[in-house]
Amino acid sequence: MKGANVIMVDREDREIGVMEKIEAHRKAILHRAISVFIINSRGEWLLHRRALGKYHSGGLWTNTCCTHPFPGESISNAAVRRLREEMGLDCKLMKLFSFIYREPINHELTEHEYDHVFVGFSDKMPVIDTSEIMDWKYLSYFDLEKEVRSRPDDFTSWFIKIFERVHQHMINC
Repeated sequence: MKGANVIMVDREDREIGVMEKIEAHRKAILHRAISVFIINSRGEWLLHRRALGKYHSGGLWTNTCCTHPFPGESISNAAVRRLREEMGLDCKLMKLFSFIYREPINHELTEHEYDHVFVGFSDKMPVIDTSEIMDWKYLSYFDLEKEVRSRPDDFTSWFIKIFERVHQHMINC
């Protein structure tokens, strides 16, 4: 993914510039990100397993899709775009919340993101981009929680930080 830029932001999500994505992860620079969760009519969550060729977190399970908005792209447009690109899905998305996290992901990269979290509802089956995704599945929240508790190393760091918050927002809606 060399050459792709991320939007650097301050702690209030105000844009302060752009930086090449790998450099931002090497320097642990705070930048804008998006996480999307899709839930079907049975209440099951659509997860995907990142392709092994990803520059970090390959082979790990995570939310339906995630991305960094392009410079000049709105967060909602980025969420819709990435859901279509990675999962071949189109549905209405609703923003749930935003949060900041900082997490080392290997010996040379750190995720430091201002993450905007969206949810959507769909019963459509994904048509995945195999360069991004190696597998997918629907799980009930109960089964998901059991898997995360028993095998946390199988999941991305950001997913572990937000899946319970997403669940709480869904309960309170």
